[in-house]
Amino acid sequence: MAIDPPGGAASGDADVIFFGGEIVTVAAEETELAPEAVAVRDGRIVFVGDRSRAFEDWQGDGTALRDLRGRTLLPGFIDAHGHLTGTGLQATIANLLAEPDGDVTDLDSLRQKLREFADSPVGRRSEWIIGFGYDDSMLDGRQHPTRADLDEVSTERPVLAIHQSFHLGAVNSKGLEVLGYGKGTPDPPGGVIRRESDLVRPYGVPNGVLEESAFLPASGLAIDGMDPADVGQFLFKGLRAAASFGFTTVQEGAASLDVLDAMREAADEYPGGFPADVVVYVKAGEAVAEPGRVRAGREYVGGLRAGGIKMVLDGSPQGRTAWLTEPYTTRPDGTEEGYCGYRAIEDDVALTQLRAGFENGWQVIAHVNGDAAIDQFVRTARTVTAEAGPADRRPVAIHAQTARADQLDAFAELGVIPSFFSMHTYYWGDWYRETVFGKTRAAEISPARWALDRGLSYTSHHDAPVALPNSIAILSSQVTRVTRSGHVLGRHQRVSALDALKSVTINAARQYFEQDSKGSIEVGKLADLVILSDNPLQIPAKAIKDLTVEETIKAGVTVYNAADSEEPEPVSVSARVTPAPHC
Repeated sequence: MAIDPPGGAASGDADVIFFGGEIVTVAAEETELAPEAVAVRDGRIVFVGDRSRAFEDWQGDGTALRDLRGRTLLPGFIDAHGHLTGTGLQATIANLLAEPDGDVTDLDSLRQKLREFADSPVGRRSEWIIGFGYDDSMLDGRQHPTRADLDEVSTERPVLAIHQSFHLGAVNSKGLEVLGYGKGTPDPPGGVIRRESDLVRPYGVPNGVLEESAFLPASGLAIDGMDPADVGQFLFKGLRAAASFGFTTVQEGAASLDVLDAMREAADEYPGGFPADVVVYVKAGEAVAEPGRVRAGREYVGGLRAGGIKMVLDGSPQGRTAWLTEPYTTRPDGTEEGYCGYRAIEDDVALTQLRAGFENGWQVIAHVNGDAAIDQFVRTARTVTAEAGPADRRPVAIHAQTARADQLDAFAELGVIPSFFSMHTYYWGDWYRETVFGKTRAAEISPARWALDRGLSYTSHHDAPVALPNSIAILSSQVTRVTRSGHVLGRHQRVSALDALKSVTINAARQYFEQDSKGSIEVGKLADLVILSDNPLQIPAKAIKDLTVEETIKAGVTVYNAADSEEPEPVSVSARVTPAPHC
């Protein structure tokens, strides 16, 4: 197979020719005869085809010849939903994650990680002692740490342990004092301050565990209390982590307008611009209040563009704050019989936000985990679409964990793209079966097969920092749907390796309206590429999880190479770019 340059462009010296391995193009017109070589010039792909013709037409004196040595070249991965600066935060504060991404197994190990951070250079510069990633489903007793537990870390400094969902957290007594949460403090709208005794809700003594809008001030104060020099490296650390997993386009999925402004400053400051394309989605409430500051568009400046806005309609299924139509199998302490979680915004607010998105030409992405939240989004989208008329707007249902078959039909009707957090099948599949949803509902989470059956070009994401930005885990989880215990969760929802690969390449490019320039290895597209240790389409499904990212290439330039023995010098920016919760 040979693909000529568009418009009959003449051949010439390529900057680099890749050969000597398998090439997976993910192109619309795949043939049985795989290409043998790819040539790149000026950051774009200029040839895909036979090795001999690549050398004859495109090799010059300055052309670098890159022998893949049997490895596999694929399109660079595209992050359909994540939080770039949250990834940097995760890499900076105490790691409270359980295996395989950390080693916190109980309250003792959690407290020890927080103490170690407190004594570290970054921790000593921070007003708060902060850790991220504890998972109550993986801790002994399956309970959240309380203020009494965290008082053992410190009684003099505020302590915050952030739940892996980034929708909840726990603080010590000093933290409650700083927040002003006491016996007489009511629950804020859209949030819960958990109490020491259920008998005196909602005004009992806080036990330290905070949900949703009650948690947001804690995370904000804790991050604001970090040293600016440490905050200044969030972007570098986030971009570095993304590149190490093969991502060439990444997302900042819930930015404030101030953070968007700061990211624009940082893009100007960053040497040569960001080493990956960064798409920012602004919190919908702020965008509605000050639409002129969003300036969404399709062109990147310094590797950055504003893509649109993000709505948040509910919470976290693993934290049992997602809004469901049927009760949780086991409800959280302090909740009433029939507890179904809760909404984040009222219907009139949802209508206002989505209308603003359509009227201003902003792409809208909506955090919807529970099926009641998805119902609210579908109702809203149907109303606003009828008002505005049909158009190619590509709204995105982020996570859509519990999407029902009828809701996927509605997505197809309304042009909504479902973006699944497929790694939930591994991380919380067992928790969902036993505690959260029960076996029947748990088997249908992240229903990728249902989406394919309806002709939906779904995407899949990592939602870092909730999970590491692990592209390989995204692929593996869709193909195997294996939980931590080895159970197959919803065998009938598994998809092929090619469909999984499309969810992080060409489908994700389409989600961003960038399918003409990214997402496949085709002539004329950007040379955004990744080299893997093996071909995910040719190895057994159970072996996909063992693939490694060998090299990441953005517009023809290597931005990550696993073989490099030296880490690049950290880049710090003066603009204060901080992450937001609600992942």
